[in-house]
Amino acid sequence: MLTKFESKSARVKGLAFHPVRPWICASLHNGVIQLWDYRVGTVIDRFEEHDGPVRGVDFHLHDPLIVTGGDDYKIKVWDYKLRRCLFTLLGHLDYIRTVQFHPNATQFPWILSASDDQTLRLWDFRKRTCLSVLTGHNHYVMCAAFHPSEDLIVSASLDQTVRVWDTTGLRKKQLGEPSGPNPMMGDSRQSAAASTAMNVQAELFGTNDVVVKYVLEGHDRGVNWAAFHPTLPLLASAADDRQVKLWRMSETKAWEVDTLRGHANNVSCCLFHPKQELVVSNSEDRSIRVWDVSKRVGVQTFRREGDRFWILAAHRSQNLLAAGHDSGMIVFKLERERPASAAGPGDKLYYVRGRELFCHDYARATGGSSGVDVPIASLRRVGQQAQTDGIGSGPRFLSYNMHNPKEGNVLVCSEVDGGCYELITFSLTNAGGSVTDGKRGSCLGPGVFLGSNRFAVLDRQKREIVVKNMNNETTKRVAAPVPNIDCLYDGGAPGRIILRADDRAVLFEVQSRRVLGELTAPKIKNVVWSPDGSKVALLCKYGVVIADRQLEQLCSIQDTVRIKSGAWDCSNSGGTNSNLFIYTTLHHVKYCLPTGDTGTIRTLDNPIYATRVVKDQLFCLDREARSRVLQIDTTEAKFKLALANKKYGQVMHLVRHSRLCGRAIVAYLQSKGFPEVALHFVRDPQTRFGLALACGNIEAAMECAFSLEQQNGPEGKTRDVWGQLGSEALRQGNHQVVEMSYQRKKDFDRLSFLYMLTGDTEKLRKMLKISNMRNDIMGRYHNALLLGDAAERVAVLEASGNLPLAYICANLHGLTEVAERIKVAIETQEGSVEGLMDKVSVGSKKGGRLLQPPTPIIRAGNWPTLEIKKTTLEDLSAADVDYEEEDEVAAATGPSATEWDDGFGDADEGVGTSGLGVDDDDFGGDDWGDDLDDLGDLGEPAAPAHVDEMAGLNEISDDAGFQMPAAGRPPAACWAANSSHAADHMAGGAASSAMQLLHRQIAASDFSNLKESMIGCYLGSTVSLPGIPGSGSIIIPLTRNDAGGHPGNDSLPRTSSTARSLVAGVRSGYKFFQGGKFNDAKATFTQVLSQIPVTVTDNRAEASEMKEMLEICREYITAIRIKAAMSAAGEDPVRSTELSAYFTHCNLQPVHLLLALRSAMGTAFKHKNFIVAASFARRLLELPDMKSERNADLRMKATKVLQKSEQMARNEHTLNYNENATFAIDCQEFMPIYSGDEHVKCSYCGSSYKGSAMKGKVCVTCGFCLVGVQTIGLVTGK
Repeated sequence: MLTKFESKSARVKGLAFHPVRPWICASLHNGVIQLWDYRVGTVIDRFEEHDGPVRGVDFHLHDPLIVTGGDDYKIKVWDYKLRRCLFTLLGHLDYIRTVQFHPNATQFPWILSASDDQTLRLWDFRKRTCLSVLTGHNHYVMCAAFHPSEDLIVSASLDQTVRVWDTTGLRKKQLGEPSGPNPMMGDSRQSAAASTAMNVQAELFGTNDVVVKYVLEGHDRGVNWAAFHPTLPLLASAADDRQVKLWRMSETKAWEVDTLRGHANNVSCCLFHPKQELVVSNSEDRSIRVWDVSKRVGVQTFRREGDRFWILAAHRSQNLLAAGHDSGMIVFKLERERPASAAGPGDKLYYVRGRELFCHDYARATGGSSGVDVPIASLRRVGQQAQTDGIGSGPRFLSYNMHNPKEGNVLVCSEVDGGCYELITFSLTNAGGSVTDGKRGSCLGPGVFLGSNRFAVLDRQKREIVVKNMNNETTKRVAAPVPNIDCLYDGGAPGRIILRADDRAVLFEVQSRRVLGELTAPKIKNVVWSPDGSKVALLCKYGVVIADRQLEQLCSIQDTVRIKSGAWDCSNSGGTNSNLFIYTTLHHVKYCLPTGDTGTIRTLDNPIYATRVVKDQLFCLDREARSRVLQIDTTEAKFKLALANKKYGQVMHLVRHSRLCGRAIVAYLQSKGFPEVALHFVRDPQTRFGLALACGNIEAAMECAFSLEQQNGPEGKTRDVWGQLGSEALRQGNHQVVEMSYQRKKDFDRLSFLYMLTGDTEKLRKMLKISNMRNDIMGRYHNALLLGDAAERVAVLEASGNLPLAYICANLHGLTEVAERIKVAIETQEGSVEGLMDKVSVGSKKGGRLLQPPTPIIRAGNWPTLEIKKTTLEDLSAADVDYEEEDEVAAATGPSATEWDDGFGDADEGVGTSGLGVDDDDFGGDDWGDDLDDLGDLGEPAAPAHVDEMAGLNEISDDAGFQMPAAGRPPAACWAANSSHAADHMAGGAASSAMQLLHRQIAASDFSNLKESMIGCYLGSTVSLPGIPGSGSIIIPLTRNDAGGHPGNDSLPRTSSTARSLVAGVRSGYKFFQGGKFNDAKATFTQVLSQIPVTVTDNRAEASEMKEMLEICREYITAIRIKAAMSAAGEDPVRSTELSAYFTHCNLQPVHLLLALRSAMGTAFKHKNFIVAASFARRLLELPDMKSERNADLRMKATKVLQKSEQMARNEHTLNYNENATFAIDCQEFMPIYSGDEHVKCSYCGSSYKGSAMKGKVCVTCGFCLVGVQTIGLVTGK
């Protein structure tokens, strides 16, 4: 048994596989119905409307429906997309044992139910009526089931009988088919009279649409289960007499074929295997037994301690079974489905199908086939079950001798009886004609050929490497070089093997007994060598490791699902030979390159096992060991490989002749430094703009900027685009584009300065006129100053009311008449001009000169440029004769120079502020002394999937035309669906999905520290309005996006924690820290840390502020913990000085850093570490706050310490501290982490830890996130 999934729950009484999706529905004895995804092992949904045990469950074949029956006498039909019960069928008078949809439910909307009221009932679930009541049993009916293809029903009862019912009459009645002419009836009037009589008889005595065809008697006690064979006229029944009976049916009778004995208690359930001639049964004796139908013997038994089995289910299309027991259920396979195969010389593949060894010749492919199968030899059955087709006795591994060109040698290994092998030798010229009888032996895992006449196997007892010749004689025994060897693989060369030991792979040379290489590869499943033997792919359970022939790792990739198989590309063209590895998972075909690049090629309907890759064809075997050919597109892989190998001609050919697209390709090219190639893929103007700037293509960037302006208008983001374009153009000296960018951005100050630098006085005068039209006083004066226009400057000063300045300016520039007029104006206002001219020049007046702008001699345009060569890609593409070069498309040009002069308007202004400053009025509390009694004991702290809502029900109505209305979505469900923020999910009560989001985003693990914040999100999103006495309160949801009216299904909750409240918390922490109340400060900063993940921001500014607060909290918590460690260090001079030094490297506010430096300076000086004390004194004196009068005493003290330390100029102790190096602080051990040291960081707060010891553990700073886990980071918006 291969267990694929196991769940723990109450007793499972009913099971049903979904026909398509990897789902299984389990009905429990406590009344709960669970919908599981057995592939990933998660509960998708739960239904809890039954009262009491639920014993029957089934999926509809096509519609999203589930039917259940329970001990509350009710049959319920559920829609798992709508996640609710659609309707209930009532009619049974006792417990309902089983329910089932008709196999052809689209044509026959029937439900079959069996009950303890001794009846079976057929229901029409569309009309929600009972079609027929089947009576005949005189005890509880334990089971009822439809035949997969015929009009038959089988039922089992505790009256010790199995009944087979014929539903042909009911089918004809539902389809409206005539029952055929009756020769006893004369004319139509007689037929009508007979029909009326039959209807009266049906009303009085019951319908005759369903009749009993067979009654099977043979069990000595009550029958618990009966099941049809999928294709043969066979029945199987299980009873309390501990027997499983097989029955055969014909057109007229049914009879017992055989009895299967072996169970030691009541047999609960049995069924036929859908793909093999097997019967599977389970019992209350805690076992599952597998029986061979043809041999009528048991072939396997699986036991479980302490749990009785109650139910079995089989998947319709896959080789999966499920069994329910007292404490849950298991989903399992009876045996592995991977066919044993190995590549042979040339175009051949050797594999095993059933008990035959075949050679598949690819070279003889015709039409759509992959090749021709040639049988080689028949394999014997081995082991204890040699007389039957025992489960698990098939071959597991197959190895072909590539070192022997004269004859074919194949090692076929299986896991029967602990492991065995069979050596088969055959002629290559006449395959299948001359086969040597196989030689056998015991081994562990696969065997490996070491040369043309010897092979190696692993001794399963001593774990030694046993070398044998072709006569199966042992020639050598070699001790394993490392312990715990459990498997051998081909080493890629004669005499070499790869050993698997725990999570390691060891390349071992048998002759010299040397270890040639070793690497880490967890749970290796297979080894695939490239055609030229230069590379090897180690297939692990959840990853692929690619190494060279010396087993030195080239790359390693990880996947989320199991790796099934892999093959190297063996194409002779395109450069992919031995460089492109194709591997398959359960549902995808993917590729991997030696550079570490990966990607998905296509999806799969069913799992396959890759055997060979040639160009765009993937040759593979399916689970039935049938050879297949799949078409794959490896263009993306070839593109990345050509780029990595610097084959730029091939790169440009693929760019121009392939349909490569997507953001992934663009991001890949940017990361590799080829933005000019990425321009060929992108059509979005915003993305093209960034790429054009990256490669310096001003023309393309300008074209994109105009497109964005047409789409978004001249304001908003377009202004930023023109600013970026202007900066790049200015860097390249393209003044025309700079001018146009400033005009589009309406950046008048920069534009005026540009005209002055380029000497364009005409446009500078236009700027003066524009400033005048805009009533921009500063702009007018600025432009007049740049032009040297004194009269204009005087006019600006006079118009702005600065008459004294206007008078001085007019006098200095000889404007006598204007000066006299201004003098009169000043005196009219009771002013005086006496002494104004004396204030003009404070220094020597002889050297004073008027400020005039320089006269432009050369009015320059763009910077002179040199003609550059084509890019490397285009140049090599033109030189490559293998690929044709297409004509280049001329780049679009921008507007003319005259167009650049138009379109001036008003400019917008904005001011940004920050609210995280420190009020430094108070310099510090008394607790900032040497004793830290106030610090106290500082101990270090240790998704449901989204289901699309249906607009309405699928035409499920009764005869009156009633259509059930669709239920509306509650606000809580909308909140979780509309947002990916954990706070919104928690506000809606979805704590599980909120915790999943936090785990994925910031690797949150310990949610005890987040409990208070998360409960606050839930409680703060609703208001409870008390109602009248005796009634419940009304819960009113609070939304944050209801400014324009009720948002409906787009609503989002109002959260209790805001950025403003967090800012207040940070400021409160500052006050506690400054006052020396470190316990209160740490508690405050820790609380802010726990509230940040559940705070939703409204804009980018708040998001940036949140991340800034996160860093502040981390730094202050670390500083407080270091302060506590300083107290714990006691009289240790080295550690005390080191900790005080680290304390000063925390990113604190300046006023707090002053306190830290003061303390560190005193500690270092006290312990005679004068060099370090001098550095602290210098840093202290450099602080701006030291210049204030209140710090005069401290400034004097620091100066004395600096002088004394510079005189002594030595350190008494050797410290682990380098003041000149940049380092981070290990938040666990409080040690420096210098650049280049291995370290890991907290996924949330960013705390650093040296080495990898803390990887996977909870961060000691924040207290709830894991260290060293790669995540997307903190999400602050919805």
